[in-house]
Amino acid sequence: MKNINLKPRISEKAYGLSQTSNTYVFDVPLSTNKQTISEIVTEQFEVGVMSVRTTNIKGKSKTTYLNKRGKHVKGSRSDFKKAYVTLIKGASLPIFAAEEEAEDKAKKAAEKADKKTKTKRFGRAKKDAE
Repeated sequence: MKNINLKPRISEKAYGLSQTSNTYVFDVPLSTNKQTISEIVTEQFEVGVMSVRTTNIKGKSKTTYLNKRGKHVKGSRSDFKKAYVTLIKGASLPIFAAEEEAEDKAKKAAEKADKKTKTKRFGRAKKDAE
């Protein structure tokens, strides 16, 4: 099998898809087909793949201005292909593991801060009542 590099897309939309529908998004070379993507994900991550959807994104044309006289350079970003890989039930990839850990830490810190403020409020209220 060819040595193809799957680059996961780290974005809010991709994170939401991974949480709700167990679908992960990868950037893949333009010449890669769905069967190859499925085989590579199965081989690299050792998980079962239910379906693969692909989309070709055309690169945007851009203009850069160089100086005050209006000289500019036209160019374009390169085209790329995205693959939406849906895994079988119960399977997951460790792509967003760090993000989930950060969310858990933030929740714990918020709960701890709430507990401290509640005890301070109630402590002050009791002292003021006396």
